[in-house]
Amino acid sequence: MKIICIGRNYVDHAKELDNPVPKKPIFFLKPDTALVKNNEPFYYPEHSSDVQYEVEIVLKISKTGKNISEENAHTYYQEIGIGIDFTARDVQSQCKNKGLPWEISKAFDQSAPIGKFIKRNTLDNQESINFSLTINGEEKQKGNSSDMIFSFENIIAYISKFITLVDGDLIFTGTPSGVGPIAINDHFEAYLEGNKLLEFVVK
Repeated sequence: MKIICIGRNYVDHAKELDNPVPKKPIFFLKPDTALVKNNEPFYYPEHSSDVQYEVEIVLKISKTGKNISEENAHTYYQEIGIGIDFTARDVQSQCKNKGLPWEISKAFDQSAPIGKFIKRNTLDNQESINFSLTINGEEKQKGNSSDMIFSFENIIAYISKFITLVDGDLIFTGTPSGVGPIAINDHFEAYLEGNKLLEFVVK
């Protein structure tokens, strides 16, 4: 399996980081060693002093596909969950300033905690999915999938032009505004339509 992450998929988030709003989906990869499952702790990495959170809706691909049409893309995922795209923002800035790739800031071990998945057909409105993140009981991010620049189906179709999607692949679909730094002992709770699907602490 592979982890595919979409960047700058919410206008307000692109603006808060002073990035241009993309015309096409922007994606990058994380290895499977980035996953944190079962609400296990996230351990602050030694190579950064500014790790930041980004809460995202996650799609779980359910069958193999290449050059998938946008019209058929909805048949390639049946489950939706929530995850955190951790970013070493200081390392990312250094890489960008030097014109270097910045996987080191995104793809490090444990940089992709994921929670439980739910069946897509259990959602009342699959076109308007609410999700949020609280840290230490305080809401930090709140978003709705209807505000995405690129829809789930558009993302799947676009990615599959370049990379074959297979059963079990995970797609992080982008984060809304409100990203910020984390600290040791922070308590994370992430919700999808009011259901807490992810909870962990930073150590």
